[in-house]
Amino acid sequence: MTTAVPDQARSRSLPRVVAASLIGTTIEWYDYFLYGTAAALVFGKVFFPNSDPLTGTLLSFLTYAIGFAARPLGALVFGHFGDRVGRKRLLVVSLLLMGGATTLIGCLPTYSSVGVTAPVLLTLLRLVQGFALGGEWGGAVLLVSEHGDARRRGFWASWPQGGAPAGNLLAAGVLSLLTGIQSEATFLAWGWRVPFLLSAVLVGVGLWIRLAVDESPLFKEALARAAARGKAEQPPLVGVLRHHWREVLVAMGARMAENISYYVMTTFVLAYAVSHVHFPKQTALNAVLIASAVQFALIPVFGALSDRVGRKPVYLVGAVGVGVWAFVFFGMVDTGSFGSLVLAVTVGLVFHSAMYAPQAAFFSELFATRMRYSGASIGAQFASVAAGAPAPLIATALLKDYGSSTPISVYVAIAAAITVLAVLCGRETRGHDLAEDPAEVTGARPAEDGAEPGAAAVGKAATA
Repeated sequence: MTTAVPDQARSRSLPRVVAASLIGTTIEWYDYFLYGTAAALVFGKVFFPNSDPLTGTLLSFLTYAIGFAARPLGALVFGHFGDRVGRKRLLVVSLLLMGGATTLIGCLPTYSSVGVTAPVLLTLLRLVQGFALGGEWGGAVLLVSEHGDARRRGFWASWPQGGAPAGNLLAAGVLSLLTGIQSEATFLAWGWRVPFLLSAVLVGVGLWIRLAVDESPLFKEALARAAARGKAEQPPLVGVLRHHWREVLVAMGARMAENISYYVMTTFVLAYAVSHVHFPKQTALNAVLIASAVQFALIPVFGALSDRVGRKPVYLVGAVGVGVWAFVFFGMVDTGSFGSLVLAVTVGLVFHSAMYAPQAAFFSELFATRMRYSGASIGAQFASVAAGAPAPLIATALLKDYGSSTPISVYVAIAAAITVLAVLCGRETRGHDLAEDPAEVTGARPAEDGAEPGAAAVGKAATA
């Protein structure tokens, strides 16, 4: 038998784990969002120069969407091994894969040099990025969630979520700087490569920090129990699909509005503002920069709020808010005013933060320790194929077909309705005990709707 990890020891290591997860996740999201930003502003001209501007953007977003196709595979592979050998090792692998692919994108020949080979190579490297990110998110948020205690888990687990706006802030900031100091011709010739090559330096920093943190104490405890039992365990994927399929569906539904609204309001808006409203590139990037900075500050606030009032109420406010705001959003962008553009994106990301901040704790609390990496990753990344992957592509196609932003707003509102329904169908997880029953490792389903012991009392008291 093993003893529980002392709370005092876990609390001492928690700030270091949070910092490592935040910095590592920021670097990975920087790599990923850099591609999306470049797809909106650069890749159409560099890799698809023979198409008209809107079609070139459409083709660029198609390669962008393809990267999402690899995210479920990354979730399955990283989830399996993350539940078997640990969170930390897989996070190191994901960082190396993402950074390597991003650096190589900066070295690619263009269409004018090698023809169709250029976009093919671009697509292959995008697939590697997607595979890496499919494993990154689950490991980063679980490492923090499993180090922290139930009372403030929403707050601490929200910090790795801050890596998304921080990465977007960094990506948009570097591109904004380059477009500001370089001519259009110079930027298209070689300037766009600099942010991608910079990834090699950032990955070195991220690895140095990640290698210094400890493995999840809950995972080590569960692994020791499994070893003492000496019985063969079922694959984590089997356990998730057998005992937690409802939770997977809740997580997938909860991701729809969060994922779609984010990519419409941060990635597609760049192409829309520049091509449709005729904002300068740097002006559009600056708007996303300001909004991302606000979001970074708000994510831990909403995470802490979810510790007080529950994961579901905060999440629902964000979902309803983003569904309504979608109809205001494009009208403000269409005014051509920089202030209106900043306000439109910022308010959109405020509502997004209300969903994204509690998401880490919410998804972590849905699954047992030895299948938590798999369950959280599958729920999050399989949804991304239907949500974030085609969002800029669908938005661009709707704009091209209808010449109006209204269908795009309807698209976001439908996603919001799906998320509201999914969250209402889920159980409230605030206060959930992440310690598991050894019986769950062998596949026996606990009596209380798949919840781990220690959480049974919470499950009875919590409202749906």
